[in-house]
Amino acid sequence: MSIAEVYAVADRPAPLVPPTPPRAPENISALGRLAAIRRNAIASWGARAYQDDIVKGRFFTHASYILNTPDAIRHVLVDNDENYTRTATGIRVLQPMLGEGLLLAQGRVWKHQRRTLAPAFTPRAVGTLVPHMISATEETVAELRDSAGAPVDLREKMQHLALEIAGRTMFSFEMGSHGKALRDFVIEYGTRLASPRFLDLLLPLGWPTPQDISRAFFRRRWTKFVGELIAARRAAGKGEGAPPRDLFDLMVAARDPETGEAFSDDQLGDQVATMILAGHETTATALFWALYLLALDPRTQDDLADEVRAAGSGETPALDRLPFTRAVLDETLRLYPPAFLIAREAAGPDTVAGHAIHRHDVLLIAPWLLHRHEKLWDNPSAFMPSRFLPGAPPPDRFAYLPFGVGPRICIGAHFALVEATLALARVVGAFRIELIDAAPVMPIGIVTTQPDRSPMFRLTRR
Repeated sequence: MSIAEVYAVADRPAPLVPPTPPRAPENISALGRLAAIRRNAIASWGARAYQDDIVKGRFFTHASYILNTPDAIRHVLVDNDENYTRTATGIRVLQPMLGEGLLLAQGRVWKHQRRTLAPAFTPRAVGTLVPHMISATEETVAELRDSAGAPVDLREKMQHLALEIAGRTMFSFEMGSHGKALRDFVIEYGTRLASPRFLDLLLPLGWPTPQDISRAFFRRRWTKFVGELIAARRAAGKGEGAPPRDLFDLMVAARDPETGEAFSDDQLGDQVATMILAGHETTATALFWALYLLALDPRTQDDLADEVRAAGSGETPALDRLPFTRAVLDETLRLYPPAFLIAREAAGPDTVAGHAIHRHDVLLIAPWLLHRHEKLWDNPSAFMPSRFLPGAPPPDRFAYLPFGVGPRICIGAHFALVEATLALARVVGAFRIELIDAAPVMPIGIVTTQPDRSPMFRLTRR
C-alpha cells in the first residue's frame, strides 16, 4: 500500500473545507468589480471563473481573459512568454518595494540577473543555509514553549520566524535590531500603497498617479534602509579565503556566466530587497495558513506530529523522512497560493485557446482559481494533503502554480520549501495547536493571499 493510500483509508472523516469569501455575482458591474478588487481581489470572481476554461471580459478599452486550461497557460508563460509582459498596474504596485530586482526585471536585464543568481539557489547552495534556518526555528520553538498555554498570535510568530531566517540566510546576523523597522515598512506599504486605485488601473505607466507620488517617497526611505542593512553586513566582513556563509556572500561573488558581469551596488540592493521581502512574507503566510488548517483539522495535525516523531534523528529530521509534512505544505499552497494572480499584457497579437489576442489585451492566470477549479481537481475546496503524497497521481504541471512556471518560475522555490517544511515539522512536532476563537479567518488578496485577521491560538506541549 502506498503512502497516499494509507492516508486515504475509508474510516477517515470527511475532509475539511476551510472558509472562503462568497463569490461575486455574475452580473456585477465594471465599477462594482473594481471596488471588489480593491477590497479583496479573490472575492471579485464569480462561479464561472471556477468552472469555465476561458472567461472573457473587458479591462477598460481592451479585452481580458482568465485562463484556466493548462495548454493555454503553457502557451502564455512558456511557449510564447516573450510576448507577454507585466501589466502597468503590477509594476506600479511592486516596483517601489522591489525596484529592478529579479521579480520585475525584463529582457536582457532579467536574463543577466537570472543567470547570475542561479548558482546561489541550487539545492547544494541552499543546503549550506539550513543551519541558519534551524537556529532561528529552534529559538522560536523555545519562545513558544515558554508561553505554552497562553494565547499566542501565530501569524506574528511566523512572520518573526521567517524574517529571522531571511536575515540570517541573507546576512548571517539576527534581525533583532532591524526586524521592527522592516516589518513597519511592510505593514505601511501593504495598508497604504499596495492596493491599486482607479487611476493606477486606468493611466499608462509613464503617467504618475497620486499613489505613485506617495510610493516614490516611500521608495526613498525604503532603499535607504536596505542600504543600511547592506552596509552593516559589509562591515562584518568575510574571512580571507573562507567559503560563502550566506546569500549576501553568494550574491556579491556571483558573476554572469556569459559576460562575467557582477551586480552593481544598486542592483545588489534591489536583489536584497526582493529576496528578503519575497522570501519572508510569502513563507510566513504559508506557515500561518498551514497551522490554521491543522488547527481546524486535528486528525491531520496528529498524523503530521506522528510522522515527525517517527522520523526521529534529533530535533530536525531529514526532509526525505517527512513526506506527509511536505504534502500538508503543498496542499496549503494549493488552497492559499501566496501569489494569487499572475497578470500579463500582450505586447503583440497572438492566438490563445482559439481566441485572437490583440496588443494590450490582459491575460490573467490566477492560481487561486486554477487550484480550486472544478474541472481540474477532485473536491477542489477541501483540504486533502493525500493529493500530494508519494503514489498519488501528480497534478498537471500547469494546473498547480504556487511558485509560477516557465522561465520566470520563482528562483527561491526550493529554498522556501525546505525552510517551510522544516519549520512546520518542528512546530507541530513540539506542540498541539488549537484555535481559541471559532470565527472564520477569510483570505484576502492584496499582493499576497493574506488572512483578514490574526486569530489567537493555544499551544500545549506534546
